[in-house]
Parts: sequence; structure tokens; C-alpha cells
Amino acid sequence: MFDPTYTDEQNALIQTARKFTRESIIPVAHDYDEAEKFPVDVFKAAFDLGLMNIEIPEAYGGLGYHTLDGCIVSEELAYGCAAIATSVMCNHLGALPLLVAGTEEQKQKHLRRLTEEFIFISYACSEPEAGSDVASMKTRLVRDGNGWRLTGQKRWITNAGHASIFTGFATLDPALGHRGITAFVVDSDRPGISIGKKEKKLGQRASETCDVIFEDVPLTDADILGEPGKGFYVAMEVFDRSRPMIGSQCAGMIRRCLDESARYAKERKTFGKPIAEHQAIQFMIAEMAMAYETTRLLYNKAAWEVDKGIRRTNTSAIAKCVGADSVVKCAADAVQVFGGYGYTREYPVEKIYRDAKLMQIYEGTSQVQRMVIAKNILARG
Repeated sequence: MFDPTYTDEQNALIQTARKFTRESIIPVAHDYDEAEKFPVDVFKAAFDLGLMNIEIPEAYGGLGYHTLDGCIVSEELAYGCAAIATSVMCNHLGALPLLVAGTEEQKQKHLRRLTEEFIFISYACSEPEAGSDVASMKTRLVRDGNGWRLTGQKRWITNAGHASIFTGFATLDPALGHRGITAFVVDSDRPGISIGKKEKKLGQRASETCDVIFEDVPLTDADILGEPGKGFYVAMEVFDRSRPMIGSQCAGMIRRCLDESARYAKERKTFGKPIAEHQAIQFMIAEMAMAYETTRLLYNKAAWEVDKGIRRTNTSAIAKCVGADSVVKCAADAVQVFGGYGYTREYPVEKIYRDAKLMQIYEGTSQVQRMVIAKNILARG
């Protein structure tokens, strides 16, 4: 039975991540956002502390933590900066196709690199005309003698300009729909791979997002993850396992909105008394507290189901969707609590408001999550 109580080890992990966030993320988050600069030094410090690649098994040099462990770390990092949490989480996302479908040789080769070196692995799934609709991708994987040739363009790829490894998906034939999708893994220095321009984004600006272009890239059978034509199922399994972490990031951002709003409401005065004494403000703060508890419990349950091997498509989708919609509302209310000051870059709620919107978009929009949820419910006998 689901139990939301954390172990002593998990509580110690929370304290480690919380201390790192307080000392290494919050003091620099504003400056990196303003400069739209990728904070390599922060990521290196997270790697050295063991906060990156947290779910890689001990067999490949990792710590062997579980999905719930990764989620509670992600919540703490997102409290400090959603962009930094996203780029740290991306290594987990990029490694998931290997964990889901990789052979022992593929795991030893690629996962061990992630634990022995400070490198990034990016997840190359979305395309200019295929984001949430994975089955519509156009990137082609064509047999070439004893090997393969990979050609296509991937879009919105987190950490792409810094990645040493890409995991991704291509189709054997667009006419096959989801039955043609095939997963692959490839080093970024393979001939034919290039990186597009860095996107100029509304928020999460310390996390870099670029196109990845594959031009007649040579692959071997050792670069194919799982069975050719079965990659769609790999992608769906990846999303089931990664969406709880999006929910955890939302929880961290909501908690930051709550803390900042409560602190400011007790300091700011109008009509001769702190605004915390006005019912309108109290209601917004209460809504944030409710949203945090709801989102935290949902991502905990979704992650617990992943770790227990329970079918969790709906739970993961609900955790992601509720968290994403809640953090956008909470961030808007936090700006409202701060009034005019909330609209300036002097206070952190302006940045959280911009950062929050992405949570409703990446790894499946909130509308797609609703489609997934409804489809699973209606399919029940």
C-alpha cells in the first residue's frame, strides 16, 4: 500500500539537496537567468555531490537510487531554479531509453560514462512537426548494408549544445505510424551530427534548448535500442517514468511561491496593516498550500508506482498535469500578492511565473495529458 512517509535515507537526501539549493542555486539563479547562461559550474557541483544521474544502478557505477529518490531531489532543486532542475533532470531523461531498452553492453558503455565523467546525455524526441504526437515524427532510419543511416531534425532538445550522448527516436517509414518508431543511442561527435541555434525563451533561460540535426549519420546495430519498430513503446515507458519528476519540479516551484508570498505578505502593509491580514491574500496563500500538498502527494504516488512496477500511465499523467496547471496558477497568484513589485525582476516570483509556463508544455502538454487520462479511463472494462 502506498505510504508517503520518507525513510531516514530519503530525508538525508532531501537535506543534502536543500542545502545545495540554498547555497549553490538560489544565490546565482537570477544572474544566470538574466544572462541566459548555462551554469556549468553549478551542474559540475551537483554531479560531484551525487545529485545528477541519481537513478543509474550500482552495476554501472551509479548510486542505485529509485524514481521517488530522484523526484524528491528534483523538487528541492526546482525550489531554487526550475531551469537548473530541468537540465539536471535531463540526464535522467536521456538515460531512460537505455535503462528501459538497452542491452547489457549498451548500458555498460553509456551509463558508466555518465557516472565516471561529468557529461550530459540529451533526449532527442520532439521534431518541428512532432512534439506530443510522437508517432508523426519524420526523422528516418534507413538500412545501409550491415548498418543504418539516420537523417532528420529534432527540436526543443534540452542540453543539446553540451551533450556528449543522444538517445532518440526515428522512423523506419512515416507511413507505418507508431509501428515504425525505433530508438537509438549515438555519441554527439558522430559524423553528420550538428547543433542548431540556442532558442531565446520566455523562461527557464539557464537551461539551453537547441535543434539537433542528423545528416546521413552512420549507425550500427549496436546503436539501436530494443527491437526496430518497437521504439514507440520505449518512448511511452520513458514518459511514464519521467512525468512524476515533472510533477516534483512543479511541487518545488509551488512551495517557493508559497514561501515567498507568505514572507512578503507579513512584511508589506496596506491600509495600516500587513496584507497578510487581508482575506483576499489569505485565500491565495491557502490555495498555494493546497496545491503544494496535492502535487506532492500525486508525484509521490506516481513515483512509488514506478518503483513498485505498477502500471502507472494515468497516475504519471495526472501528477504531471495537476502539477503543471497548479504551478502556473500559483505563480500568477504570487505575482499578484507582490503587486507591482511582483512584475519586476527585483523579486523571484517574476522568474517563477515565466519558468512555470513550460511545465504545461514539455513532455506532453496539459491537453495531451488529459487525452491520455481520458483514454485510459474509457478503455477500462
